[in-house]
Amino acid sequence: QVQLVESGGGLVQPGGSLRLSCAASGNIFSLNAKGWYRQAPGKQRELVARMSSGGITNYADSVKGRFTASRDNAKNMVYLQMNSLKPEDTAVYYCNADLVYFSRGSYVRNDYWGQGTQVTVSS
Repeated sequence: QVQLVESGGGLVQPGGSLRLSCAASGNIFSLNAKGWYRQAPGKQRELVARMSSGGITNYADSVKGRFTASRDNAKNMVYLQMNSLKPEDTAVYYCNADLVYFSRGSYVRNDYWGQGTQVTVSS
């Protein structure tokens, strides 16, 4: 079955860095990255980085200058480089993308979300 899987989360000290990855599993023809989101306990899911097809990325004010989203279409991978991490960055991070694949005799394009990877920033 086609799905997205995030990885790279973990425990890091304030000021440290992490690089999250989002990989598409299954026989994928193309991945169209749409963005990264995060959700802290007791809070709503919030946009971290919105990625457009034109290559423009819109970052939340809280992460501007610290986070960088990127993609590698040849590898069907999406990344989120997180620098100068703060305790308030602690959350489960999700990637969001459209995946194109062959199903029941034709190509389809559907929206997919990863199951999330935990990022904890603490000393």
